[in-house]
Amino acid sequence: MAIGNRTIVMEFILLGFTNHPELKSLLLTVFLAFYLMIMLGNLSMITLVWISPKLHTPMYFLLQHLAFLDFCFSSVVLPQFLVTLTTGRAVLSYEQCATQFFMLTFFGTSDCYLLAIMAYDRYVAVCQPLLYVTIVTPKTRLKFVTGAYLGGLTNATVRTCCMFSLSFCGDNQIDFIFCDLSPLLKLSCGDTFLQEFVIVLFAHFVILSSLGMILVSYLFIIRAILQIHSVGGRAKTFSTCASHLTAIGLFFGTLAFMYALSKPGESLDEGKVVSMFYTVVIPMLNPLIYSLRNKEVKEALKTTLSRLKLS
Repeated sequence: MAIGNRTIVMEFILLGFTNHPELKSLLLTVFLAFYLMIMLGNLSMITLVWISPKLHTPMYFLLQHLAFLDFCFSSVVLPQFLVTLTTGRAVLSYEQCATQFFMLTFFGTSDCYLLAIMAYDRYVAVCQPLLYVTIVTPKTRLKFVTGAYLGGLTNATVRTCCMFSLSFCGDNQIDFIFCDLSPLLKLSCGDTFLQEFVIVLFAHFVILSSLGMILVSYLFIIRAILQIHSVGGRAKTFSTCASHLTAIGLFFGTLAFMYALSKPGESLDEGKVVSMFYTVVIPMLNPLIYSLRNKEVKEALKTTLSRLKLS
């Protein structure tokens, strides 16, 4: 559609890594294997928690939702990325790009809040163990998870409305692997100050509120651990939080590098690599982090596999 001398963009072309054609076959093989591992790991975690009575606790209920979010987060990006690698480019309609942008924000924001809720769950388990069952009831944990999803929905709605209230004219090639904020802003025409301000404001609120809850929870946890006299008791208590701390470090560390440490105007190649890390590598690693470092998950997995063999 043309208005004056400008062409209004009705579709977007994702270029991905097309500027490195020599890597096409390698990247296709690697990321296909990654996606299969993500599906296997996260869907297995969801199923294991569902069918194992020993894992019917608040912590594993939250872990089940984390696995669900990780699977969905990757599924928004990877299938389309594999198409881009296969065909050389992927064409998305305006509506498809907006939908992808919305879903990525929704799952990413929900992930932030869920990690914060998991930190609170660990705080109650370590600092108030005798009251854990009465504080984190099934009704309470359902409210927590619903709140995480509602927070994701709110941020995704505001972010998407702001982003796609802008006009896109002229070039429609997105030099990225999915419809993300920075590459879309490069294609917009007109003043973007207000929209960027609102988007950044909400992003900072989500990250700071999540990190604030995590920090406060772990300050109380550390204080409780330091009050334990035996070294073995300290190590055992800390081990219940080790997997969660690893997941937090990976997720928020990558977000910090992507959105806080990267400088405007730089090549997007670095951003592509980092974005693949938090949309692909982290969802692939989380099931391993929570299974390899968790005795209960390993025992539940062994029991399930034994039952399958007997049947």
